[in-house]
Amino acid sequence: MTKLAHGTPRTGGQILVDQLRIQGTDMVFCVPGESYLPVLDALHAEREAIKLITCRHESGAANMAEAYGKLTGKPGICMVTRGPGATNASIGVHTAFQDSTPMILFIGQVGSDFVEREAFQEIDYRRMFGEMAKWVAQIDRADRVAEFVARAYQVAMSGRKGPVVLALPEDMLSASAVVEDARAAQAIRIAPAAADLARLRELLSKAERPIVIAGGSGWTTTACADLQQFAQTQDVPVTCAFRFQDVFNNAHGHYAGDVGIGINPKLAARIRGSDLVIAIGPRLGEMTTSGYELLHAPVPQQRLVHVHSGAGELGRVYQADLMINATMPEFAGTLAAFPKLTPASAVQHVSAARADYAAWQAEVNIPGNVQMWRVMQHLNNLLPADAIVTNGAGNYATWVHRYYRFRHFKSQLAPTSGAMGYGVPAAIGAKALYPTRTVVAFAGDGCFLMTGQELATAVQYGLNVVFIVVNNNMYGTIRMHQERHFPGNVHGTALVNPDFAAYARAFGAHGETVTHTDEFPEALARAMQAGKPALIEIRIDPEAITPTATLASIRAASGATAGSKQ
Repeated sequence: MTKLAHGTPRTGGQILVDQLRIQGTDMVFCVPGESYLPVLDALHAEREAIKLITCRHESGAANMAEAYGKLTGKPGICMVTRGPGATNASIGVHTAFQDSTPMILFIGQVGSDFVEREAFQEIDYRRMFGEMAKWVAQIDRADRVAEFVARAYQVAMSGRKGPVVLALPEDMLSASAVVEDARAAQAIRIAPAAADLARLRELLSKAERPIVIAGGSGWTTTACADLQQFAQTQDVPVTCAFRFQDVFNNAHGHYAGDVGIGINPKLAARIRGSDLVIAIGPRLGEMTTSGYELLHAPVPQQRLVHVHSGAGELGRVYQADLMINATMPEFAGTLAAFPKLTPASAVQHVSAARADYAAWQAEVNIPGNVQMWRVMQHLNNLLPADAIVTNGAGNYATWVHRYYRFRHFKSQLAPTSGAMGYGVPAAIGAKALYPTRTVVAFAGDGCFLMTGQELATAVQYGLNVVFIVVNNNMYGTIRMHQERHFPGNVHGTALVNPDFAAYARAFGAHGETVTHTDEFPEALARAMQAGKPALIEIRIDPEAITPTATLASIRAASGATAGSKQ
């Protein structure tokens, strides 16, 4: 974009939108508010260059922006009004922080003449967001808007990626200033040190049972291909950290499974028995490490190499044998050039790991008329490799993580923060970004109704997502834990739901109900051919709480355990 003349006065709102253009912003997700009307007015003039998606709830807007950041590696932009708008949007900021996703939340703020009076909807955003954002600031002068926006982009994309929050006082947005535009932010690339690479080569040459855990943000298509080349050359099995399964093609012979909730016990044993764990990109948080037990903290029993783009993450929990501060493309590119280092026996380690994964994928039967394993196999066979599959939180997500095969980079959107309600808006954000790609959103009945109103957004913008609602009439994960810890004492977890297919039709979407497995293929075909957003409600037996356990079996085991302790 050509810079405006230095002597041209502009409002703070206009300067902000001009900076968005310079930074390459092409989409903004929002719920409008009177506190940032000058920004909306400036966006009107740029409506051909910057698409504005108006949402029905700020949590939906924030989650869509977070999904945009995950898919592109560029900050997803969300705009909300002060007070209630900001608090509603905070869930997306928290997810962006825990998932290391670049995102910028712009919040309207009371005018500077009203500040510190607890004016209408006033909040101190530095205090509110201080623990869940990389940087929180308020732009009090129009002549500093360009500076603040450029810094926001730089912070969001540098080191460990994450969210930034900027508050926009009303009077600042209306004030005029003469100021030059800032430059576009530059991605900071960090190459691994030569000494660290030499040490890694030495460790690899002595490892008979090495294994990779890949994940986190900052990956590119090329980096993923380089990781695959490294795995093939060194005969190393590759696993993916919790909800980062699209970093490595799940159909590849070196893929050994995901490392997260409900991990394959044989894979967990393989990681515990490894003589070299190479963690490339993930933070190694609670879910990936099975409560910090898969790798004992602070000093693991296995030799550990931890690679991360944020220096602050290295040594934060784990004192690894080798800690490498590098960005994913630079590190993976170096790995791909390594000569063969691992011993010849390593190839057997790969074959065994892959065999364990294949066995973990075998058919399972659950109570009731709908067999979710068959549903997932149909999706594996039907959906294109680049289809984007999203989910929020709940036991239903186990079917996606365990049985869906992610074969394409940036085809999975799921919150490592464990936030319910994420899958629906994330899918809508994905479809807005990639309108020609197939997008399927999974949600449980509890998860769906946290953001289900965003069906209206999908219909309004013609974003033809297929929403699959797995309905068991309960908050299933919590019910499972209830039965495990307080068997038989069911309280607060039962749900009474609407007819979800009728709910979808009320918005102008297509609606289907599946009560038997054999109904799913035709229902999916009709949904995908509907020419509009579509929802498929799958009604499953409440007993089918996980692929391998029922509520009754959990209750019985918990009761027996409780009885043995008395």
